[in-house]
Amino acid sequence: MHYRTLGRTGIQVSPYCLGAMMFGAIGNPDHDESIRIIHKALDAGINFIDTADLYSRGESEEIVGKALKGRRDNVVLATKVHGAMGDDPNQRGISRRWILTEVENSLRRLQTDYIDLYQIHRPDPTVDIEETLSALTDLVRSGKVRAIGSSAMPASDMVEAQWVSERRGLERFRTEQPAYSILDRGIEREVLPVAQRYGMGTLVWSPLAQGMLTGRIRKGGQTDLRRATMFRHISDERRLDAVEQIIPLAEKAGLPMTHLAMAFAIAHPGVTSAIIGPRTMEHLDDLLAGVDVRLSDEILDRIDEIVPPGTDASALDMAYQPPAIQHASLRRRPVEERAAA
Repeated sequence: MHYRTLGRTGIQVSPYCLGAMMFGAIGNPDHDESIRIIHKALDAGINFIDTADLYSRGESEEIVGKALKGRRDNVVLATKVHGAMGDDPNQRGISRRWILTEVENSLRRLQTDYIDLYQIHRPDPTVDIEETLSALTDLVRSGKVRAIGSSAMPASDMVEAQWVSERRGLERFRTEQPAYSILDRGIEREVLPVAQRYGMGTLVWSPLAQGMLTGRIRKGGQTDLRRATMFRHISDERRLDAVEQIIPLAEKAGLPMTHLAMAFAIAHPGVTSAIIGPRTMEHLDDLLAGVDVRLSDEILDRIDEIVPPGTDASALDMAYQPPAIQHASLRRRPVEERAAA
C-alpha cells in the first residue's frame, strides 16, 4: 500500500479510504461481520476510515468504535456532522450549538477521545460560515479534533471559507469530500483545482457511481429492484449509454469494471483517497484486489472520449444541489415585477 499526504496536514493516508456508510441498519446489520470487514481492510494496509453520525443514526459510528479497540492509534478516523439525528429541529445542521453537542455524541459512539478529521456533511446557507468555523476551531484547540473538512461544498463556498479563516484567524478546512467517478467528473472543472490551490486533501465518494460501474447494471437488463427504488439515476439513459462503452474498454484492458473505476478515481493528482463502501467481505476482497492497478494514458484518453473531462453523465441523486438550483423562487423575479418590466 502506497500512502499519500492528506493535503498539507502531514497526515499519511491510504489511497483507498474505508467508508462505513454500509455498516449498520441501512447496509449490513451484522455488527460482527462489519467488524471483520474493517479488520481485514486494516490488515490490508488501509489506514483511513470515514463515517458519519447520520449513517444508521449513529450505529455506523458505534460499529467502527468497537472495531478500533486496540487499533485506534494506527487509524486516521474521519466522521461528519450535519444530518438530522432526531425530531428536534436543533438536532441537525452545522450551528455552533449542534456541533459542540454532536461531537461529544460521536466521540462516545466511536469510543475515542479525538477525531482525526471532523467534516461538515453538507453546506448550510442558513448558518454563517464564520460561526461553523469558530466552533470547529474550538474543537481543534481543545484537542478533540485534529483537522477539519467540508463535504459536497461548491468551489465558491470553498474559497469563501478559506478567506474567512484567514481574516478571522480560524482553523481552515483541510479537506473536501465530493462525489467523483468516471460518470461524475464535474468537480474537475473547479472543485479539484480549488482544493489543489489551497492545499486541501480530497476524499472522493461514490467512485463506483453508486453501483453503475460494477458492470452488473446493463442497458436493457434486469436491475435490482431495491437499488432501482433507491437511485433513480440507474435508469438514466445517458449514464447507461456511457456504461455500455466503458464495459468493453475494461474488457480490452483485462480489468474488472470495479478496478478500472477505482484506478480512474485515484489517478487525478487532486484526489488523495477514494472511498470504498463494501457491504460484504466479497465486496471488500474484490476492491482490495485492484488496489495496485494503474491506468495507461491510452485508457484515460478513451475515458475522456466517453465522458469528457469536467462533465457529469447526469447528476447523482445524492449529489448536493445548492438552494439556487433546488428552489425555483430563487431563479425567478416575483410575478408582479415581471409584469411591470
